[in-house]
Amino acid sequence: MKKILLIAIICATGSFAFAQKDDHSGHNHGATQETSKATVDGIQIKEREFDFGKIPQGKPVTHIFEVVNSSNASYKIDHVQASCGCTTPVWDKDKTLAPGEKSIITVGYNAAAEGPFTKTITVTYNVNQNSAFQIKGEVWKTPASSAPANESLNDLN
Repeated sequence: MKKILLIAIICATGSFAFAQKDDHSGHNHGATQETSKATVDGIQIKEREFDFGKIPQGKPVTHIFEVVNSSNASYKIDHVQASCGCTTPVWDKDKTLAPGEKSIITVGYNAAAEGPFTKTITVTYNVNQNSAFQIKGEVWKTPASSAPANESLNDLN
């Protein structure tokens, strides 16, 4: 009886492991996902993530993301939405991308809050299709003055 129970547990565990790997959406995983996604979605974003690194507080930064229409049909970017108000995407709202044509999305980040950040930008095109990318970095607090006061300087006078 113990052997049957052990075999049943092993089979169930194996089934769960394979079920986790099964992707019912028809998309591939890993390195081939980007190629498959470009074909299915129709647009390809050259960078999926950009790291600003360490930036000073109060100094806004921007980065340009390139978008390519990798399909055989024309696509229009309907909307670009950031995950918060501190991130501002700008794109050509009236442009329709012909097959193979490129466009840009300029993303600005207002570095007002100190600390690390990761923001997601979602691109909606052809009414209901979406693709996303991220910006990240760390905002460090700028000092209140350019240098600390030197009290021994008064002794020289």
